[in-house]
Amino acid sequence: MRKIILAAAVAGAALSLSACKSEKADETVAAASDAATDAASDAAAAGSEAAAAGADAAKAGAAAVETAAAAAGDAAKDAAGDAAKAAEDAAKKM
Repeated sequence: MRKIILAAAVAGAALSLSACKSEKADETVAAASDAATDAASDAAAAGSEAAAAGADAAKAGAAAVETAAAAAGDAAKDAAGDAAKAAEDAAKKM
């Protein structure tokens, strides 16, 4: 994204310099301004898309953690039940 903004700034500067040597300075400056505005808009859109992708990845990660935690809880519950049953069986044999 920085490269896009830098490229837009360089293009704007180049167009501004060429405007100094030309009779159509106003048109060149307007074109440079439009190019810089377009580049900034594109960079902002790319940043928004990246943020949305990051948010989606965070949601997916949270869902995976929740699923894993539930599975671990179930496994612990089953293991505790098995241990209790084994202790009960052992106590009956004594």
